[in-house]
Amino acid sequence: MDLQETTPLLSSAPPADQDVEARNLIMDASIQAKLTAEQDRNIIYNRFSRGRKRSIVALISICGILPLFISGSFFPSIPAISKDMNTSPAVVSLAVSVSVFAAFIGALFGASYSGFYGRKPVYIIGLPLVVLGSTGVAFSRTMSELMIWRFFQTFGASPGLSVGAGVIGDIYQLEERGTAMGIFFGACLLGPALAPLLGGVISQYASWRITQLFLGGWGLVTFLCIAILLPETSIPGSRGIDKKRAELVAQGTPHGEDWSKIMWINPLKPLGMLKSPNLLAVALAGTFVLLTDYVILTPLSVTVGARYGITNQAIMGAIYIPIGLGNFIGAPTAGYLSDQILKRKRIQRNGLWYPEDRLIGTLFASATLVPLSVLFLGLIATFVQSKVGLWLIFVCLFANGVGVDLVLSPSAAYIVDVMHSRSAESMAANNGLRSLLISILLAVLMPVLDTVGLAWTNGLAALLAWIGFGILWFTVKYGEEMRSWVDVGYSTIEDI
Repeated sequence: MDLQETTPLLSSAPPADQDVEARNLIMDASIQAKLTAEQDRNIIYNRFSRGRKRSIVALISICGILPLFISGSFFPSIPAISKDMNTSPAVVSLAVSVSVFAAFIGALFGASYSGFYGRKPVYIIGLPLVVLGSTGVAFSRTMSELMIWRFFQTFGASPGLSVGAGVIGDIYQLEERGTAMGIFFGACLLGPALAPLLGGVISQYASWRITQLFLGGWGLVTFLCIAILLPETSIPGSRGIDKKRAELVAQGTPHGEDWSKIMWINPLKPLGMLKSPNLLAVALAGTFVLLTDYVILTPLSVTVGARYGITNQAIMGAIYIPIGLGNFIGAPTAGYLSDQILKRKRIQRNGLWYPEDRLIGTLFASATLVPLSVLFLGLIATFVQSKVGLWLIFVCLFANGVGVDLVLSPSAAYIVDVMHSRSAESMAANNGLRSLLISILLAVLMPVLDTVGLAWTNGLAALLAWIGFGILWFTVKYGEEMRSWVDVGYSTIEDI
């Protein structure tokens, strides 16, 4: 009886050699699928030659530097604007908050529409607003006029960073993306190095209004370059308009492939990505890190300038150079290091991709360079009166510039990695939340500074930066578990 019951089972089992053959077929199919996916990725990322990619990065860098030039050239002009409009520097500083808020709204609009219509149309629409807004600021006679035109000016320029990061994700593969992102941010962050100097020189020897006209002219030239030279970089078939046309063709709609209408796209939709604890964590950490930049730069002319008796606006503008040079050096260095860390960790993990490995390079700077630079600058400017104090402040400015970008550049590449199909939107959500929070914090910065003094204000900024370090450390250690909490459509190794 036992034999009769077991015989059918025994006879149904395949021979050992058939079992091995079946496993080999499965392995071959898996390998073939991986090879096919890799070939598809190579086709996507080899659409443009290496030289063409460099020219694209140069073009988007010109757009990316523009919003930073708009903000950076404004800081040393605050005393001249307050005198020209017969108001206080604190009131003029509110224009900084207005522009940061405009950057929040503009980045969301730009990223949302770049995902549907493509990258190039967003530049084509935004840059004329820069020209219009800059001209309006130049001819403003009241603070109300200045703030209105400042909003349009910054709104038009704001997609430069988020859409530019999307372009990097369109044309560079995973292991090259950090380096390319670092070069892009490094070029963009020439703005903080050169803008205050240019703004200060023009304000001192001509007028702050001339600076604004210069920005308007720059926007016009950039618009012409983008219109003529920039190709559409969106991955073929990935745009919303491509999917809409394919849907119409499938439905048999005549001329569906030529469909083109103006669609209303909810600009707040990208903020839904912040349901992801990983993206929210990186955005909050970036906010606390970047806040140290604004805490230093916004009142610099009325803190360090007043402390060391610097009244010449050209010289005041030159004081901003160390932090800009730190940005310029830190960004490409950070991007390259993040690529190397990612490659090394993948080898150690036998090819397994763990996205949070890219954030490992942010930990040192977020724990040391960023908080200590803002803390020591406040203490030195408060208690050291000699020229030695001024030189030490230069060191702090440079350290802060390097440190901030050792955090922000790999963080940007990480966001593009984990949300590759919606890279511009995810960057806009990150930058948007960051801009919104910083605009709120900046609105109270000057009153806090007047109340508790520079040392305590900078100490508070350093404390927040250390909180940012804690958030990044937690994300690096528990990133995989955090991604499992809420799935917002993360990239996989096959689609990055």
